[in-house]
Amino acid sequence: MRKGYAKRSLSFQRKMVRASVGITGKKNPIHSLTEFDVSIPRKRFREHADRTGEKLSFTGYIVACLAQVVKQYPQFNSFISGNKLVLLDDVNVSVMVEREFEGETVPEPMVVYAAQDKTCRQISQDIRNAQADPVRRMGEASKASWIRYIPGFLLKAFFRLADKNTRMAVKYGKVAVTAVGMFSKEPVWFIPHGPATVLVTVGSIVRRVVEHEGRFETREHLCLTVSFDHEIIDGAPAARFMNQFVETVRSGGMLRLDG
Repeated sequence: MRKGYAKRSLSFQRKMVRASVGITGKKNPIHSLTEFDVSIPRKRFREHADRTGEKLSFTGYIVACLAQVVKQYPQFNSFISGNKLVLLDDVNVSVMVEREFEGETVPEPMVVYAAQDKTCRQISQDIRNAQADPVRRMGEASKASWIRYIPGFLLKAFFRLADKNTRMAVKYGKVAVTAVGMFSKEPVWFIPHGPATVLVTVGSIVRRVVEHEGRFETREHLCLTVSFDHEIIDGAPAARFMNQFVETVRSGGMLRLDG
């Protein structure tokens, strides 16, 4: 007689996600959902690829733009430890990359260190290297392969302590980007979870017929969610940050840093 169900062991990656959700579920985020025209940077990406044969990472471009704006808002690159607000010097950005480990495709964070000092090309190369590197140990993309030795029942306690630990914050940052929505062809926004003070979730890129410079054109629009830790960032500063971030991405100006 059939049982009507099947069981399989949770992977270590899934245990990590469960532990992380348990911690971040207690946070108080505010979310900004937006959609805006990215036709200019997308066109420059295509022109660069046609001219050089090099395909830059659009996620890398988002990280480059984000880092430049965050460095102008020091409180957005901070976290609370005890009764202190700890402001970080470098904008280290945690980026989720998809990798295959033990037959399972899993998202794993890698860190773009001092992203405020890097160009889109340099950040793209960092991401490509992490994606291409064969996975031997979980956590090695973020140089934290030791994490797999933490017993599963202690993971939640580990994440809770790490969230307030200054050394961990300096090493792995409090700004994060995930591009899960890039896999969809329909308009998609995601409401994420995560311990970052600023978490950018890149949604899909869709084509919209809009009026542009007096005529109707098909333009590429990016669906984007940005989440802020409301214990640190209030609505008005978040709105000003969003205005500057969106304009930085939309303008394509950061691509000039690549020559």
